[in-house]
Amino acid sequence: MKSIIKSLAIGAAVLTAPVTVQAAGHESLNYVLVSHAPDSDSWWNTIKNGIALAGEQMGVNVEYRNPPTGDLADMARIIEQAAASGPNGIITTLSDYDVLKGPIMAAVDSGIDVIIMNSGTPAQAREVGALMYVGQPEYDAGYAAGMRAKGDGVGSFLCVNHYISSPSSTERCQGFADGLEVELGNQMIDSGQDPAEIKNRVLAYLNANPETDAILTLGPTSADPTLLALDENGMAGAIYFGTFDLGENIVAGIKAGTIKWGIDQQPFLQAYLPVVVMANYHRYGVLPGNNINSGPGFVTADGLEMVEKFAGEYR
Repeated sequence: MKSIIKSLAIGAAVLTAPVTVQAAGHESLNYVLVSHAPDSDSWWNTIKNGIALAGEQMGVNVEYRNPPTGDLADMARIIEQAAASGPNGIITTLSDYDVLKGPIMAAVDSGIDVIIMNSGTPAQAREVGALMYVGQPEYDAGYAAGMRAKGDGVGSFLCVNHYISSPSSTERCQGFADGLEVELGNQMIDSGQDPAEIKNRVLAYLNANPETDAILTLGPTSADPTLLALDENGMAGAIYFGTFDLGENIVAGIKAGTIKWGIDQQPFLQAYLPVVVMANYHRYGVLPGNNINSGPGFVTADGLEMVEKFAGEYR
């Protein structure tokens, strides 16, 4: 496998400053992507790479902004600041509708085109006046995962929710429970984002609930410490383990058989496609007639070749 660490380092440095380009024969177009991700979440490096490549290929200026700690009130202020800078378009996550709808709708009312990506729903995107939604319907992805797990004989589970303040994270857990046709109840835990705390809370839950059939994690932030927990209590490879998203340790877990599957929402497309769509809309007035689902797709041990090749950059 190519060096994931090197790839992540490249991704993290992609958009420390706006990428400025201009296509020949076209006026300058400026887009800002605002995410809810804290600086510590390396999964978003693929998003940064996606908008950087799209900006280069389409000849537009792109910039990535985010709240350093993941605070959603801070994100709302960043959207307001981005709108005040007068870009042609804003691409933003909608991780909490109630917190973010105000500044997004204000941006739309001021004449700025908006595309919702990654989190939120197509219905919410329509309600705030966005052009479209590009992402993975989180409840549907969780439901598909639950149906898959049910077919494999799973009846109970632990959902390790490391971002419980985001409704879309809970939708993943709820969808999984509904796919299994069981109540979510206390099978979802608020793990927080500290790796040591996540590991301890997973160990505590499994110790208190030894008959748990499966574990669902929501990304590398929760999957990586959970892998360590299972190594420690001897359950690695013995308990059914599925996860959202991909990462270096997740890929290694799938390859080793510790993780059954990873749900790939294709974050590269979530960043890349909105830039392409907006540029063509602003230049030629063309727009897709519907929202774009970037996932879910299940990655198993049989489909790792391309994932390993581009892990940390485009996958």
